[in-house]
Amino acid sequence: MAAGSETNLNNTNAAARQVKVLFFGQLKERLKCDKLTVEIAHPLSIKAFKHMLVEQNPLWQAWLEERDVLCALNQTMSSSDELVKAGDELAFFPPVTGG
Repeated sequence: MAAGSETNLNNTNAAARQVKVLFFGQLKERLKCDKLTVEIAHPLSIKAFKHMLVEQNPLWQAWLEERDVLCALNQTMSSSDELVKAGDELAFFPPVTGG
């Protein structure tokens, strides 16, 4: 019985280290992904977080690191040096142009 309790505790700990990631607009279409959940061990800057995503998905580099992607951390527009922590929501948007 103790093993079952330990498994539940481990699952709870894993959930506590997760970041919800959302992709919008053309970025969502190009990456073929609208959302994912990423586990992190410690806070990372948005720039480091994007780099980690590219390491896991090398084809995303052109869209996440080589373009002016906008970021919102917990629904607030943020710069690349803001820290992403467990429990946060990070959203990426393609650059918006006006006319």
